[in-house]
Amino acid sequence: MKNTLVLGFVLSLSSLCFAGEKSYDVIFSAPATVGSVKLAAGEYKVKVDGANAVFTDAHSFKSVSTAVTVQTAAKKFQYTAVDATKDGSTDKVNAIELGGSTTKLEFTK
Repeated sequence: MKNTLVLGFVLSLSSLCFAGEKSYDVIFSAPATVGSVKLAAGEYKVKVDGANAVFTDAHSFKSVSTAVTVQTAAKKFQYTAVDATKDGSTDKVNAIELGGSTTKLEFTK
């Protein structure tokens, strides 16, 4: 009985260690400038790490980070949405609303 209790405790602790932060999928159809970094067109996973947003390329798994201001909305966003403006052939990302959460990421250069 005692061994089962200890095993259950160890398993629950290990599951917490692997839980990690939630990431969100973002697709850029053109090269994009996000904060101080430039990203090639493609699919990325974005997650918040303190005062930084970390973008990981879905194919090469290379990560870059940039400063971000995290805002909290009154209600959850239904979809992940990118607010960007065209700057020549590059998109300048101003903000990203993270679907299923109340988190909005705002970027400045």
